[in-house]
Amino acid sequence: METAENKYITIAYKMYIVENGDKDFGEEATAEHPFAFISGLGQTLEAFEKEVAHLNAGDTFDFTIPCAEAYGEYNEEHVIDIPKSVFVIDGKFDDEHIVKDAIVPLMNAEGQRFNGSVVEVKDNVVVMDMNHPLAGCDLNFVGQVVTSRPATADELAEAACMMAGAGCGCDGGCSGGCEGGCGHDHQGCCGGC
Repeated sequence: METAENKYITIAYKMYIVENGDKDFGEEATAEHPFAFISGLGQTLEAFEKEVAHLNAGDTFDFTIPCAEAYGEYNEEHVIDIPKSVFVIDGKFDDEHIVKDAIVPLMNAEGQRFNGSVVEVKDNVVVMDMNHPLAGCDLNFVGQVVTSRPATADELAEAACMMAGAGCGCDGGCSGGCEGGCGHDHQGCCGGC
């Protein structure tokens, strides 16, 4: 039976994208630079965590997460037209960064950050695909658990800072517990916001 304890987990894996029966390599986290997260905090896909959280260091895995439990089905309604005026900097349309297939960081009126992919630049609008790049894809993960142990108080505090948007070292708003930055060699360190 699984405990409610938060675990610090690092894994080395290869992810394959399965779409329409075809399996293509997607990404890799090596044992030297493993993917790291703390279980129970929602830092990774729930279905992914469910597959690896109960494993021990050295255990191997090979599982597939269906798209509905990963990034959802592809939704045509998430392809939208945004006025070109949104992408004007210093009175000029940003044609250097707003080009077909570019991934563009955006923010909505509530301050939530997300990425969109440029589908097409037209005369007055930019057609953006707001679906996750892996929407509509099943994801196959093959790999090994590098580390699995109880998370320390400092790691939990650091995770809380990152989830609050403060990032490594808690520049700008952490209420303590994260002095001096990460101190960890993991991918989630600076990309967790």
